[in-house]
Amino acid sequence: MKVINLLFIVSISSCLGQINNVELKKKKQKEIIEQFATYGAEYFNYNYEMYDWQSCLDQGLKKDKTIAELWQMKAMPYFKNRKYEVGMKYIDQAVKYNSKEWQPYRAFIKCIFSKNYKDAISDFEDCKKKYGNNYINDHTYDFYIGLSYLQLNEFEKAQKIFKSYINQLFNNRQGLENPTVYFYYGITFFEKQNFEEAIVQFDKALKIYPNFSDVEYYKAACLAKLNYKNEVDDLYNKSLNDYKLGFTINEYNTAYEKYPYQVRWD
Repeated sequence: MKVINLLFIVSISSCLGQINNVELKKKKQKEIIEQFATYGAEYFNYNYEMYDWQSCLDQGLKKDKTIAELWQMKAMPYFKNRKYEVGMKYIDQAVKYNSKEWQPYRAFIKCIFSKNYKDAISDFEDCKKKYGNNYINDHTYDFYIGLSYLQLNEFEKAQKIFKSYINQLFNNRQGLENPTVYFYYGITFFEKQNFEEAIVQFDKALKIYPNFSDVEYYKAACLAKLNYKNEVDDLYNKSLNDYKLGFTINEYNTAYEKYPYQVRWD
């Protein structure tokens, strides 16, 4: 009995020691992030002080190369400057040390920035297996999978995913509807030459976002195909005017990257 009690005490002590070590490591990593990121790199503008930004982060990684947040901060400005291959080697390191936090971000970058759609699908599907169909930048992983299939011209797969997305999240849950999702769902019908159904989905997007210039443009294209000539010119002109006023796809990082099917009039 004494031996069992002694083993129990040793086991508890070992667990407490491991917990203390984990907490100590987190504390040290937080201090490194504050020193070399919060009060280091973030004092510089990476658009014209990239060397200083990266040097601060490199100093932090010399202290502890397992800090995923520092690797992500190294990657991010390269993505925004369209140096995707450079940034990807750093985000891969972030995923290595904290995949739950940064693998969805990497998949998002592959879909929206570097446009490696097959890789994006693979990454998001792996995220779903490990963490469930969670959110990144206002959408579930399935949204980006559907968008990737759309860009690969696999319209039926994209259509099925967007339909499921809408059924699960929007139906009977007013206030959660997203016009961009209806836009891309409509595009799947547009690409399959089903212009009537495309207009149905575009109208749902316009009900939420009445000045959505990209939707207006493609709706006008559908009307032209259906020979509603009297409505086409007015809608094209409205699309152009709304575009000039800045009413376009309202998603994360549109300042840096053009989204699929986003219309640029200039």
